[in-house]
Amino acid sequence: MVKVLFVCTGNICRSPTAEGVFRRMVADAGLAHAISVDSAGTHDDHVGEPPDPRSCAMAQAKGYPIDDLRARKFSPRDFHQFDWLLAMDQGHHRFMARVMPAARADRLHLFLDFAPELGICDVPDPYYGGPEGFAHVLDLIEAGARGLLEAIRRA
Repeated sequence: MVKVLFVCTGNICRSPTAEGVFRRMVADAGLAHAISVDSAGTHDDHVGEPPDPRSCAMAQAKGYPIDDLRARKFSPRDFHQFDWLLAMDQGHHRFMARVMPAARADRLHLFLDFAPELGICDVPDPYYGGPEGFAHVLDLIEAGARGLLEAIRRA
């Protein structure tokens, strides 16, 4: 079983959206038996809470239900439990790299590295913006998830 973890700040916008999108893409590819998906946040402000209602609504509108997810905090132990750890932006990547065991460096990735055609590194935080920000984030996540799935298939 290949285990994938998406990480953002509070685990209520970007990473649960990525979890939902990727979970659906994995299922549609007939790989749900081979790939498991989870998400977490670098901070514990929202532990136990569902994703932001705006993230839920935007994801649901495109067929990615995520309202069943609950926020949890990222742990350095995750480097031992997951094969692919995806940071949603460079700040998350730096945070995770500081606690990463040296032997697990190959597991940490910047999520949008799997969508180089976009020409950007970070999935922006939509939390303080309007619906257009959540729609933009979902588009970026779909692109990154497609590239990630292809990379996992090649690995």
